[in-house]
Amino acid sequence: MIRSLPRSKGYDWSFTAFIVLYFTFLFAPLLVTCVLAFNDSNFPSLPWQGFSLDWFVANGPERIGLFHDDQNLRSIVTSFETAFCVSILSVVVGTCASFLFEKEDFRFKGALYFLMLAPLVIPGVILGISLLLAANTAGTFFDETFGLDIDVFRPSFWLVVLGQFSFITTFVTLVVSARLRKFDHSLEEAALNLGATPLQVIWHITLKFLRPAIIGAGAVAFLMSFENFNTTLFLVGSKPTLPINLYLQVRDGSTPVINAVSLMLILGTSLLALLNLYFTKKEED
Repeated sequence: MIRSLPRSKGYDWSFTAFIVLYFTFLFAPLLVTCVLAFNDSNFPSLPWQGFSLDWFVANGPERIGLFHDDQNLRSIVTSFETAFCVSILSVVVGTCASFLFEKEDFRFKGALYFLMLAPLVIPGVILGISLLLAANTAGTFFDETFGLDIDVFRPSFWLVVLGQFSFITTFVTLVVSARLRKFDHSLEEAALNLGATPLQVIWHITLKFLRPAIIGAGAVAFLMSFENFNTTLFLVGSKPTLPINLYLQVRDGSTPVINAVSLMLILGTSLLALLNLYFTKKEED
């Protein structure tokens, strides 16, 4: 509706009701999960049995809290390591790809750009299975031909990194490219005319302009890697990431420690998003 036109009370009420229902649907499950993290019950669900911090600090024998749960702590560390490696690789390659597609005109550019976008429309399950089959085929070839047993071709940490990197890089490229389109290339020409080298121009001018987009893309890549499940499920080895570990716990039956993990994840991702927003606005100002 055009804002300048008069609105009826029915429209105002329905609009308000829609906003309330939408955000209730969006955040109510998260709120219930956070509250149940403090429930003094052996089951991760209602009814409420009283307030307790056991699912954070208990150290047995009947209850094991999150801070003493070695399995969950290891999976959190593994997820952090995976997300860190994926975000660094994605930012470096994605930034270089954005330079390639936005500043260079070469043969088959449109076809290559389409191939870069392909992982976005391929379901994560299909991508994971395809990567697993390709890695197994390559591993078998090297083993039978050269007698080499290469770990990266087996379900492992680095195969997960490569699998997530294969599609998260596309998001980084799109974010950085959108920022690069707004760049005034006459600034580069002026710096070159004043005696700067191409490397100095890229480092001190172009990348400085792209810094907010690079930081934001890196944060998005980190969060996407940390929470990825579909692709990771087929590539993970003996060190499961947190989403895989939580899935196994829910499938086999879990305690409210899973709610405690969810609460910590919600707080952590919210803090990271706020920090990213703060530094991005600071860079733009």
